[in-house]
Amino acid sequence: MSLFVPSSPSYEARIAGGLWGLLVGDAVGVPYEFCRPEVLPPLHALEMIPPAGFSRAHREILPGTWSDDGALALALLASLLDCGELDLHDYAKRLVAWFDHGEYAVDRRVFDCGIQTGRAIQAMLTGTPAPTAGPTHENANGNGSLMRVLPLALWHRGSDTELVRDAHLQSLITHGHLRAQVCCALYCLWARRLLDGVPDAWNEAVSGLRKIYSGNGDASIELELHVLVDKSFTATGTGYVVDCLHSARMAVESGPYELAIKTAIALGWDTDTTACVTGGIAGIRDGVNAIPQRWRQGLRGKEIAAPLLARLLMRS
Repeated sequence: MSLFVPSSPSYEARIAGGLWGLLVGDAVGVPYEFCRPEVLPPLHALEMIPPAGFSRAHREILPGTWSDDGALALALLASLLDCGELDLHDYAKRLVAWFDHGEYAVDRRVFDCGIQTGRAIQAMLTGTPAPTAGPTHENANGNGSLMRVLPLALWHRGSDTELVRDAHLQSLITHGHLRAQVCCALYCLWARRLLDGVPDAWNEAVSGLRKIYSGNGDASIELELHVLVDKSFTATGTGYVVDCLHSARMAVESGPYELAIKTAIALGWDTDTTACVTGGIAGIRDGVNAIPQRWRQGLRGKEIAAPLLARLLMRS
């Protein structure tokens, strides 16, 4: 456990930190995607622009560009703000608009799409209703619904039970397995506890989710047997939703925002998503001013996100 003690930013600074934190984390992680941890630069050299000589992923994409993670998170936020509620059919249309026309993507360029998300979008394009588009089999437990869910927690004003319900629902359109839904729910409660300044936010979120699932045997089993893994579990930064959640938790516990992002990326593999999921939480905990200025300045597409954040802050 880290000895890092965060400051106490305002509620508005936590909201802004969450949104910019996930976008910046995603963008910093993009150049290192798919790399084994042993081939990555040393921790101090993990920057938005990698060191000279490093063969970065997505070499055709300018540094500072968020991936599908950030774009689909912004699509969710825009849907929530426009509809005033979680409307799966509206959100599904925005996913298709991203996939087909680059809505919410920097330069309108879609350069990365998860396998499950792509299959679900193709299913919706051929007439499958949004709530049943997400694959539900055991191997359909990628992190594609977890990576985008944070705006729901930043926007939501309902009870914990209602937040958990909506976290489950938003997952369905691309990731229908209950395990992915439970991870999204736990992540949202973790974010909510941090927004409220709760010191032991993770454990308080776990406790709250256990109470909500007390009458739901299937969800309780997923939570206890699969999501709350035993102490021998090693976070490895893969695209498996449980690994992604615990990799982010480990990275967040390593220290302040910048160190948390670099720790997430140093795990290798799905670096953009691990850093995105980490960055949203670390940004809430530490506040927007904890995000390094060089990274905020280097982030591309701010004109897409800033108006959405302004509307979100008007509700806080």
